Amino acid sequence: MSGREREAAWSEREREAAGSGWERAVAGVSSVRVRATAAATLVVALALGLAALILVLALRGSLVSSADAEAVKKAAAVAPYAQTLEVKRAGEAEEPAETVPLMQGKDGEVRLSDGKVVRLADPDLLITKKRAAAAEEWASPGEYAVAGVEVATAAGPATVLARVSLDTVQQALGTLYQTLLPGVPALLVVVAAMTWLSVGRALAPVAAIRAKVADITARDLNQRVPVPSSKDEIAALATTVNGTLDRLETAVERHKRFVADAAHELRSPIATLRARLELAEPSELTEEALADVERLQSLAADLLMLAKLDAGEPLRAAELDLGQVAAEAALRARRRPEVRVELDVEPDVVLRGSSAHLDRLVTNLADNAVRHAASTVRVRVAAEDEEAVLEVSDDGPGIPPEQREAVFGRFTRLDEARARDAGGAGLGLPIARDIALLHEGSLVYGDRGFVARFPLRQV
Repeated sequence: MSGREREAAWSEREREAAGSGWERAVAGVSSVRVRATAAATLVVALALGLAALILVLALRGSLVSSADAEAVKKAAAVAPYAQTLEVKRAGEAEEPAETVPLMQGKDGEVRLSDGKVVRLADPDLLITKKRAAAAEEWASPGEYAVAGVEVATAAGPATVLARVSLDTVQQALGTLYQTLLPGVPALLVVVAAMTWLSVGRALAPVAAIRAKVADITARDLNQRVPVPSSKDEIAALATTVNGTLDRLETAVERHKRFVADAAHELRSPIATLRARLELAEPSELTEEALADVERLQSLAADLLMLAKLDAGEPLRAAELDLGQVAAEAALRARRRPEVRVELDVEPDVVLRGSSAHLDRLVTNLADNAVRHAASTVRVRVAAEDEEAVLEVSDDGPGIPPEQREAVFGRFTRLDEARARDAGGAGLGLPIARDIALLHEGSLVYGDRGFVARFPLRQV
């Protein structure tokens, strides 16, 4: 197990709290990044959409205006010649007196029989007396640009209409659409990617601060978050967090020193008081006072042990037989006349650890089991799957599933436990779990009792 994993194992409850905060921080940072990217992309999309609309309308208007001007020019060019024409209705026109044979060559020219070149009538020009009706039939709206010039003919007033096809306008707009349709989404993708990367880079110091804070527990408050070199709000945030950690570390250290000093200073007076009570004349009052002193002495010892565990003192580790340690500790456990302790110990279950700490772990578990057992406590040690397994079970009422994790909280006592005569301060199980974590192991309450697991022959 790596050093980081060992630090994580030291305080599982603090880890879980930090983990939930870490997940919320991750969700917060991700949402900021997503929202910033979405906002930037949306703004650019709206701007590009508006610009594309203006461009299309402007281009269409310009091309249509050019077509209108060309139609006006075309109509004006033929207007002088139309004045000599006579406009008649269909059916009134007389057949020509004679017809002249026409010949069309391969080059597209039309020639008279005598070889003179003539031009056919322009299909985009029309002379009519009914301008509106003729224009709609002759030039469909949206397909042509139409212009008319009023002229005076031999038959009276008429209008010369000229039309210019708008196909070129549609072709130009189609080319523009073919450019905009793939171009705008591609540009939006680039904008979104650049925004995502930029925001991610800007939030990278926040991610580093969050990761560092998630790694800090009550046992390593000396760590500090990295302060970015940029003199911005994130650097100010990191500085503020470090200042808060400084004050927190000072307060926690002061608390630890107080607990350790108080527990240490209480040991001598309590020991003296116990000695005097043991030497006093036996009586019911003396026995009750002696029981209270024993609980007080146990509480002081527990507080001193917690202070040492919280201080992170290094283990004096050596190879030891967990079965032997468990057997000796179980035999020294507090006894009740109606409860027997059974041992089921495999030989040579060797691990590396502190004999004193593991002895305290087994003692706390055995005392707890004896306190709640109806008639039997069973201590089992075995090697399973590269792990040393210690199981302490009893035939008592057990712990409800919803409270199996709560019992490892400091000063936690279940209602049933409070009704017991001897009881405890609610520190035995938390101390046992901290010792298990100190040995890179675990301690949980299973279906049959408390189960501790340790790596075999590992530091």
